[in-house]
Amino acid sequence: MSLSVSTPVSVDSLLGPGGALEVALPAYEHRPEQLQMARAVERAFTERSYLLAEAGTGTGKTLAYLVPALLSGRRVVVSTATKTLQDQIFFKDLPLLREKMGLRFEAAYLKGRSNYLCLHRYDAFSKEPQFGSREESRYWPKLKAWAEETDTGDRSELDLPESFSAWSRLSTTSETCVGTKCPQYETCFVTRMRKRAEQADLLVVNHHLFFADLALRSSGKRTEGVLPWYEAVIFDEAHALEDAASGHFGCSVSNYRLEELARDAVASLKEDDARHAMLRALAARLRAGADALFAQAPRALGLTNQESSVALRPEVMAKLATPLEGARDALAALSAFTVGEREPELAAITRRADEMEEQLSFLEKAESADHVYWAEQRGKGLFLRASPIDVAKELRERMYGALDTVVYTSATLAADSRFDFFANRMGLYGEDGQTVTKVRTLAVPSPFDYPSQAALYLPTHLPDPTAPGFIEEAAEEIHRLCEVTGGRAFVLFTSLRNMVRAYELVAPRLPYQALLQGERPKQQLLEAFRETPSVLFAAHSFWEGVDVPGDALSLVIIDRLPFASPGDPLVAARIRQLQQRGEEPFELYQLPHAALALRQGFGRLIRTQADRGIVAMLDRRIVTKAYGRVFLDSLPPARRMDDVVSLSRWFNGPVRPVRTIR
Repeated sequence: MSLSVSTPVSVDSLLGPGGALEVALPAYEHRPEQLQMARAVERAFTERSYLLAEAGTGTGKTLAYLVPALLSGRRVVVSTATKTLQDQIFFKDLPLLREKMGLRFEAAYLKGRSNYLCLHRYDAFSKEPQFGSREESRYWPKLKAWAEETDTGDRSELDLPESFSAWSRLSTTSETCVGTKCPQYETCFVTRMRKRAEQADLLVVNHHLFFADLALRSSGKRTEGVLPWYEAVIFDEAHALEDAASGHFGCSVSNYRLEELARDAVASLKEDDARHAMLRALAARLRAGADALFAQAPRALGLTNQESSVALRPEVMAKLATPLEGARDALAALSAFTVGEREPELAAITRRADEMEEQLSFLEKAESADHVYWAEQRGKGLFLRASPIDVAKELRERMYGALDTVVYTSATLAADSRFDFFANRMGLYGEDGQTVTKVRTLAVPSPFDYPSQAALYLPTHLPDPTAPGFIEEAAEEIHRLCEVTGGRAFVLFTSLRNMVRAYELVAPRLPYQALLQGERPKQQLLEAFRETPSVLFAAHSFWEGVDVPGDALSLVIIDRLPFASPGDPLVAARIRQLQQRGEEPFELYQLPHAALALRQGFGRLIRTQADRGIVAMLDRRIVTKAYGRVFLDSLPPARRMDDVVSLSRWFNGPVRPVRTIR
């Protein structure tokens, strides 16, 4: 560790009253909640224990865990769910600690391999560049100039469209990388990134990279991941961990993945190589096998449209026995031809073909009781997937034995004021009901004055959200509410169908800019929203990780309670698993999961001490059903109202002074 300062430091001397942070930032006022959390994180590092820390919005939780992590003298990974928070930590919070508070340390910012230019692939691509469209080809001169001068190889330095298809041939993944056998290994941007990380005290990553690295290391097949050895981990935005972990502890075979293997096989040898003709023929056989499989799959599996998913069962997979066998045979033939060859590219082809053949067999059997199998269609992509139903066992086996210090933190960890739901989902309780390690919990409230700053509108005159005509009546309510605040609203939906229908009904009548998720990239939508009074109709990705402080956002409308769809194969499997154990899935899984999701949606509204606005829940069940109490008790203590007239009077009346943060 290179951490040092001119005088002895502690959590209290940096974050306490009259401490270095208060001295460095004249506008800053000491927050008792922040210091309370920082002391708890410091204790976790000292005791080498686990901590679940819920910290309300405005607590200053990022500095509350960064300071004790840096003072611990250990290499710590900080993992986040969103790039926004990753950027904030690395480009804002860490410079503050270094430049304003006198701490000296090394930090590294890490992303997945696919974010970086692969020099080996770039050289091959440059000899015969191919693009998906003429529009894409126009970026090539700019990309070439950047490739010659970049120090990081990070794609984010370029203003490339998200859909730039050529990037997949200019970058690599853990699957396609040939590792130390690559002729460009020493100059590789990922190698350089990893070497910087090996010298760092703090590693800033995201959940997907963390679990991709963990799954790779713990698979037993490969030992080198992207992350260097570390001693402790802090998970911020920890409420998103289960979904991130599920995706990396399973397997997935898609038409895209098979096509990429066939393409890389052909590109792995020069055309004048005597083996090239046979390799091209084997790649053509693989393409034919993949085409046959994925042409028959939608009808055989019952996929009804381009955005659907369906559970896979042995009897369903039996309908695809012939094309599955054809695809596996093609993979086996490719592997048999390349096995034992000296070229690293051919060795990688062998490994990839073997892995996909094994995974197709696992998917076809669909018999593991602790996995859920499903097929998913997204546009032109069709994916056959398997994931562990419960990541608790995976985390206990892959992570907890190797780490003695783990901090989970988020603004939303407790459901109905209890941490049991989150702790169980994370595997912190064993099958005997006892904690697997020493676990402490902490809940520090938000310092915001919610009764003065926020109103919770709970109308009961709308029909039940499952009743016919709900979305039409909800659209009228959305229009009335937007009139109260002059737009400046997020309208959040639990389904894309309701989102689109409400937009069609309301947008033409609004005198403000109407934005729809999917019409533009997310960042562009947010920029447009901030620039002029707008109403954004959104779902999924806008429920969390979106920060719009100030007057630009004064109203958050939520169409219905965010219960996970029981038709989702993974959700259905978790429900089934609890039923088989004799447990009640609604009380133990569906209800607390939905309560945490609702808190995330509510959290979009009040982001600073000066913010003021309305959260409107259009689902009457939050008031009329007994379980509504769990939702209401989980939300911040906003002023509750049930008619638009009173709501308008409160919002547009004299603004009461907001309690100052201590």
